[in-house]
Amino acid sequence: MTVRLAAVGQRSETVRRANLSAIVRELHDGGPLSRSDLVGRTGLTRSAIRGLIGEFVTAGLVGEERAAPLGTPGRPSPLVRLNPTRVVVLALEIAVDSVAVAIVGLGGEVLNRLRVDRPRGHTSVEEIVADLAGLVATVRARGPATDAPIGTGVAIVGMVRRTDGFVSMAPNLGWTDVPLGSRLARALDTDGPIAVANEADLGALAELRRGAARGHDNIVFISGEVGVGGGIIVDGRPLTGVAGYGGEVGHLPVNPNGTPCRCGSSGCWETEIGERALLRLAGHPPDGGRSEVEAVLGEARAGSLPALGALESVGRWLGVGLAGLVNVLNPQLIVLGGMFGRIHPYVTAAIRAELDRRALPAASQLVRIVPAMLGVDASLIGAAELAFEPLLIDPAMWLRRRTVDAFASA
Repeated sequence: MTVRLAAVGQRSETVRRANLSAIVRELHDGGPLSRSDLVGRTGLTRSAIRGLIGEFVTAGLVGEERAAPLGTPGRPSPLVRLNPTRVVVLALEIAVDSVAVAIVGLGGEVLNRLRVDRPRGHTSVEEIVADLAGLVATVRARGPATDAPIGTGVAIVGMVRRTDGFVSMAPNLGWTDVPLGSRLARALDTDGPIAVANEADLGALAELRRGAARGHDNIVFISGEVGVGGGIIVDGRPLTGVAGYGGEVGHLPVNPNGTPCRCGSSGCWETEIGERALLRLAGHPPDGGRSEVEAVLGEARAGSLPALGALESVGRWLGVGLAGLVNVLNPQLIVLGGMFGRIHPYVTAAIRAELDRRALPAASQLVRIVPAMLGVDASLIGAAELAFEPLLIDPAMWLRRRTVDAFASA
């Protein structure tokens, strides 16, 4: 009998934790919701919602407020809103030409953010880590006042082993075999979890939850600046491979007669569609950076044939690579980020022509091509989402720690 009762108690606790997770996810992804909305979205009963929300209110994770009258009989259901300063994370980004730090509250509200441009080229790990630690100190000092971050998410332009934040290769930074996660833990002097991932994977996650891909479960996100990265979402979940190295679509071999790539191979997709390729084709300095890309776009708007031809060439090669991805993955949506989002109006026709030519019609007809919505901060926002994931999976653990801390300070 004792064993049977214990098993029942364990099942009840498992159900409670799953229900708490369902509520927090709905509020985090969807914003303030009424209790009635939460009943409809989670499938829980009204009494279950009332009790679980009560736990969150007691812990200060959410607040309830009177909803606006709807003009229907009865009292409107209370509106449940997350408290963004109660649970926060740090989001860090290491790009080729900038570093950024943000404090983000539960629900995705960016409370403070700072981005600093850096010269392109190889940069030492020590220098980047020191810069990030300094930026973290600055944004935390600026406020607003929050509880200590529950975790840190890091986006980097490189191949990352998810289990420990080990960067095996970041060719556009000149890094190889860097234990970035452990170095940041020491520099930030934190015992909290630090999760490191590829910036394009996190850009895809951000666009899925907060950007152009909301409401879609199968997407391909392609982002390009100096390098080209990709993030893939299948059935609502990131496709990262056994160690986190999946999604390196910029290094798909597409041209057997192509030019050398910084990864050490040749003919990679990046060499045909990246920033350097566009600038070279348009007659601009290949290392000119974003300002030169904007100059090419200005020339295209003025009708310049070399600029329009360069954009069409990049669009064709984009279509070649995307056709293969469409055949393999059958996505609903292709989201173009970074430089590709900016050149989207000039390349969509060429992409679509190559998809029609090369992709299987059944899959090609289902996919739409859209520009990203979150701009330069997509990967930073994705890093915050990564850091929130443990809480979203098991908010009961956070509630338990809050209770222990409250007793300890009493």
